[in-house]
Amino acid sequence: MILAELELFHSRPVAPTRRVSLGTRLLPADPAPGPAGVLLGGILAAVAGEIDPDLEADLLRLTLSVEEGRRIVQPCLRHRLQIDQVGLSRSRFRLIRNDENELSYDFDDTSCTPLAGALGAIYGAGMLSAQARIPVMDSVRRGLRWHGDMGPELIRTLSGRTSGAALDGDALADPVGWARKLLGFDDEEGDGVPERKAVQRKFRDALRDAHPDHGAEDDEAADRIAELTEARRILLG
Repeated sequence: MILAELELFHSRPVAPTRRVSLGTRLLPADPAPGPAGVLLGGILAAVAGEIDPDLEADLLRLTLSVEEGRRIVQPCLRHRLQIDQVGLSRSRFRLIRNDENELSYDFDDTSCTPLAGALGAIYGAGMLSAQARIPVMDSVRRGLRWHGDMGPELIRTLSGRTSGAALDGDALADPVGWARKLLGFDDEEGDGVPERKAVQRKFRDALRDAHPDHGAEDDEAADRIAELTEARRILLG
């Protein structure tokens, strides 16, 4: 299942004039940063190590300008953002969930330079609503600073979590449904956000059961408590 997708058109690496253009975009960001932040931050994480270190400060400044909705004078960082896609190569970046509910990246970007990929992700974030741009761009900047593997730890970090077990597909694709199930609302009528008092009550009950003093294993308790806290945050907003 595709959770997020960005299609990018760009000049071939040998072309004298460097251009980028955004194509199809599936970038859900509710609640933020959502799949959009995980995908766009992942693109930056994948290319950051191959970008000239002298350009990193310029990229950071660009993220701030795009986040604030400023007009970006073109060309920028030796690339021109345009609408026309004629004569450009195509790359595709996806965040997917497999049948085991695991998240992973699927990048078809063999002809895309690292800098073009980075610019595409930043401009893609700029197409989101003003409210969503801030948390999604935070994920983009996390990706730019990332130096590890393109695995579960990266996905968890880009999602905004600071602790807890690796993020699974349900938590990202349907955060409200995941939070309801985790806190024990899955057997109750309705599928929306429960009342605040009910959420707090379920959270306290689940938190008590997760505590080591009530029989939970010490090495699992911290992850469980972190997940319960995240579920409460999602339902309470």
